[in-house]
Amino acid sequence: MRFVIQRVSESEVKVDGETLGKIGRGFMVLIGVSDSDTREIADRMVKKMLGLRIFEDENGKTNLSLDSVGGELLLISQFTLYANCKKGNRPSFIEAGAPEDAAKMYEYIIEKCKEQVSVVERGEFGADMKVSLVNDGPFTIILDSETL
Repeated sequence: MRFVIQRVSESEVKVDGETLGKIGRGFMVLIGVSDSDTREIADRMVKKMLGLRIFEDENGKTNLSLDSVGGELLLISQFTLYANCKKGNRPSFIEAGAPEDAAKMYEYIIEKCKEQVSVVERGEFGADMKVSLVNDGPFTIILDSETL
């Protein structure tokens, strides 16, 4: 499982011109799922993400977590995080999870986040989404379950 976490001052996702999710200060997270991912892996990834202390405290040190600042989440599924570009110029996505299983895992991650975060917005699995954001910092963290 892979999460690309961007600390944002605002972010929005649209499908066919309609806003599906919109947040202020928080994390916009791109989520990639592989066939080998489990709920236990998702639990570990969510725990790590929500515990990240990447917001500045009163001294300008990145010492505060999402919860500490009343931050919001925008969760976007993105199978392309499993693009394999080793051979040729056309990426292979064979390492990405099967759509039906990945969709279930995406829904599971959303529900786990809702248990701890008051504002959790989302995209639409498999849709052609338009995502906009203002990356605060910029600050981007990549979490990969294989390296946690």
